[in-house]
Formats: sequence, C-alpha cells, structure tokens
Amino acid sequence: MADDRKIRVGITHGDTNGIGYEVILKTLSCPQLTELCTPVLYGSAKIATYHRKALDMPGLNFNVLQDAGGVKDNMNNFVDVIKDEVKIELGQPSKAAGDAAFAVLERAVADLQEGKIDVLVTAPINKNTIQGEGFNFPGHTEYLAAVAGEECKPLMILFNDRVKVALVTTHLPISEVPGAVTKEAVLEKLELFSDSLKRDFGIVYPRIAVLGLNPHSGDGGLLGKEEQEVIIPAIEEANDRRISCFGPYAADGFFGSCQYEHFDGVLAMYHDQGLAPLKTMGMENGVNYTAGLPFVRTSPDHGTGYDIAGKNLADESSLREAVYQAIDIYRNRERYNEMTSNPLRRQYVNKGADNVVLDLTKVEDEDTH
Repeated sequence: MADDRKIRVGITHGDTNGIGYEVILKTLSCPQLTELCTPVLYGSAKIATYHRKALDMPGLNFNVLQDAGGVKDNMNNFVDVIKDEVKIELGQPSKAAGDAAFAVLERAVADLQEGKIDVLVTAPINKNTIQGEGFNFPGHTEYLAAVAGEECKPLMILFNDRVKVALVTTHLPISEVPGAVTKEAVLEKLELFSDSLKRDFGIVYPRIAVLGLNPHSGDGGLLGKEEQEVIIPAIEEANDRRISCFGPYAADGFFGSCQYEHFDGVLAMYHDQGLAPLKTMGMENGVNYTAGLPFVRTSPDHGTGYDIAGKNLADESSLREAVYQAIDIYRNRERYNEMTSNPLRRQYVNKGADNVVLDLTKVEDEDTH
C-alpha cells in the first residue's frame, strides 16, 4: 500500500437478488467509514439504484468509475462492472444473479492482484447459481485459493469478539467428512491456524483447542476411532513442532461449558460443528476470513437472506465488521512482516561434540572498550 493513501477496501455486491446491496449501502452510508478507509464497491450502478429505491433509502454519493485506477480517497467509489440489463427477482435464486455475482468477483480479484485495491470484502453469493464457466467451486474460499495458485493452502476462519473457529473440512457433504479428516489434514490446518493467529491477529503464542470428530470425542474408541488414530497423533506431532494445541474435546461440552474462553482459537473438524455454536453466540458481529492467501479477504457470516430481501430488515453489522477486520488484518500483516523481515542471525561455535549458541544481542564489541 502506498504511504500517502488510505487502505482501499474492495467490496463485491454478491447475489443481486439477496440482501447484499442492502447491507452494503447501509454500511457505506456511515460518513465515518471514509475517514478510516477508501471503499470501492464493485457492481452495477443500475442494480444498486434499483435496490436503493426498493428499500426507500436516501441517495448516496459515489465516485463512479469504469476502472479502479481512478479511485479517490475520502469518498465512496463505485466500479461499474455490469453494463447489460440484469433482471432483479428479489428473494429468488436465478442464473442471471449468479452470473452478475461472478462477473463482479472476477473483476475485483483481478484488481486486488494488480494492487488497485488492498483488501477484499465479499457479499454473500448463492453457491449454486454462480456455477458456470470460470467458477466451478463450492464457494469463495476454494475459488480464491485457485486464483492464488496451486501452492496456496487456504483456511476458513469464522470469528467474533468471543471466539475464533477454523475448519479442517469446509463445504463437504457430511458423508464425506470422515474420509477427509486425516492426520495430514488436521496437522496442516493446525499449522495454518497457528501461523494466521500470529501473523493476522497479532497473537504471539496462540493456544488452540482441537475438537473431536465423534460424539463424546469417540468415548475411547467406542463411538469411533478417528480420535485415537488420526486426531491425537496430529496433535502430538503439532506439539513437537512447537504449536500449542490441546484436545480432542467433545464439541457439545466444550462450547456448552465455555471452555473456548481459555483458548485463542478452536479447530473444528467440519462446518456445522464449529459454526453452529459460533453463530448462536450472535451473528451481528461475526466475520468469515480466508487465511493462507497472499491477500486479505473477509465476508459477513450470513448468507443471501432471500427471505428478507427488499424488506429493509437486514442488519449490516456483520458486513461492517468484515470491513473493519479486513483493515485490521492488513495492518497486522504489515507489522508482522516488518518485525520478521530481518531476524538476528545466530552464531554457532563448535566446541567438541556440543554446539554453543552465542546470542549476538549480548556480545560486546571489544573496540568500544
């Protein structure tokens, strides 16, 4: 990011038949937001106007652009991506809405990679209607990982002000989960989670709780052997790699007794195991974050909201929090990179069979005495 400008937050409009535009317009209507960052909305000016009128919302001034290269600070910016007419059917899934969602997402990601925006916040999509040429993925997470490159290993983290939950498996049918929970997968996610807690959230030595897969965490093998054969060995190896993790814990008792308050993060084995209790705590400030990418991407923790689309009932708090957290994570990464860019070298002196480590910060220069 250039030193002379604010962080540019790209926001995609998501499914045009849902509550995406409602929560975006409500978020951008806060005048203090442009004091904190430079919002850049990717969408359709015509569709945005349709939603504003349907919701009977006051007008909102934008710097309307054809290209993000003309973004201006201290105001809301709008990259008008879609020129063709798109039929709006509030509350109904449609292929037209899915195509519009992908067109905007593709453009925003390209601009993110080119450095025209600094972070990305995505409004909810319909994972079925967005499918097509160019998008054949279960969701945003997998698409962004593919765009970032084969070496990229994404990690889905949802969090609020009380708990951070990461997932070993994400958008999988429940019947496929046991086969996907391998020692290698659990260990990889533990490493990614620990790294993200340090780099993205500024936690120096994070403590991670690991949930079991089966009821009662398998009851010693009576209700399943994944804990003994997969999860516990992964935890032991992670500890050998100096990752501070504990478990496996039975998910119901773990959340019911508020044990999560003693940890910096919780690794769940599958989607609903970790996210159902998190969202029960309150969806108003929940954020979905994709760790492991070379760029920062967040989103609200809710879906398209078809049932309330066009009724002016949607709460924008989660999207607003997603914007704030994207900014915080971006800054945390910058600080972490600065702190770790030039580590002090250690000097080893061979004395027989033993290596003696000299701490160079304590070695005095003889020329100064």
